[in-house]
Amino acid sequence: MFNARNVKRDLRQLSRIGNCGFCCGTLSGKTREMTSIPFSGNPLDRASDRRGDSAWLQAQAAAGLYLPFWQNRPFIAEDRVKFLPWRSEWEDRSCIFLGLDDTQPLFAVDLPGESEPVLGEGTFQEMRAGAFFLPGRDTAIAGQAKALLDWHKRHGFCANCGTATQSLDGGYRRLCPHCGAEHFPRTDPVVIMLPVFKHQDGREECLVGRNKRFPLPLYSAFAGFIEPGETMEEAVRRELREEANLQAGAVTYHASQPWPFPSSLMLGCYAQALSREFQVDGHEIEAARWLTKEEARLRLAQPIEDEMKLPVAIAIAYHLIKDWAGH
Repeated sequence: MFNARNVKRDLRQLSRIGNCGFCCGTLSGKTREMTSIPFSGNPLDRASDRRGDSAWLQAQAAAGLYLPFWQNRPFIAEDRVKFLPWRSEWEDRSCIFLGLDDTQPLFAVDLPGESEPVLGEGTFQEMRAGAFFLPGRDTAIAGQAKALLDWHKRHGFCANCGTATQSLDGGYRRLCPHCGAEHFPRTDPVVIMLPVFKHQDGREECLVGRNKRFPLPLYSAFAGFIEPGETMEEAVRRELREEANLQAGAVTYHASQPWPFPSSLMLGCYAQALSREFQVDGHEIEAARWLTKEEARLRLAQPIEDEMKLPVAIAIAYHLIKDWAGH
């Protein structure tokens, strides 16, 4: 995150900038078919080998397009995140460098105030809702921006000595001018797992649980943060043991998902259930039940109006269940 007052606004250069795939185009309706896991597949070149060069970064800022954020919400118009040319009223706002879309530099700018800024056609919309209808690349880029901007809001002071820190490298490093400590954007690893029990005849069932924090009647995969000194596999087994008293054997990694709420990396796994016996802890998990592949496919294809609903398609839990049921 750098101070935008240093940006040289060359209007003639900005006038030559063409569309970068964000400023135009619409999708019909408010949902889209998701062929990949939302928030993944970011196409930008983050230029990590160049963004530490302040002169290079200022040149990119002068030619950049900016995605405005307000209260952690991206600016959206016509079902696309909308990047805008630099505006003079953003003079004292902080920006982060997102990367290069081919040769086009892209940034995000965080706007202040209690009232929603008026930027012409478009509104600031919540990221979870936007993930249902935005194109995949838009969701991934906006997720990157949200996670970084939110981290800067939370980490403006040195954890070592308490001094206000300075943002460098386009927002990917903060430096304490007093003690010299460096701080980097954090991503919290979370295991999210689907326990699978295999019968002697080859049939499989998966266990899904209902967290007390879930809206009724959602059931999903089990999840938890990886603790210090713990491997991914150990975290999977520990969480299943703690939440459902379920003993797990082999753990298989399946896929991951950046989750910018505020900034986690979901590590999707399958866990071999050593038995069908379980007992929910009653603190985090209030209920759980086994699903056959047939029932899972039916519920994912067309929600059944009963005491259970499965996760929506923006969550990696949906893809864990879908991919397991489809094999």
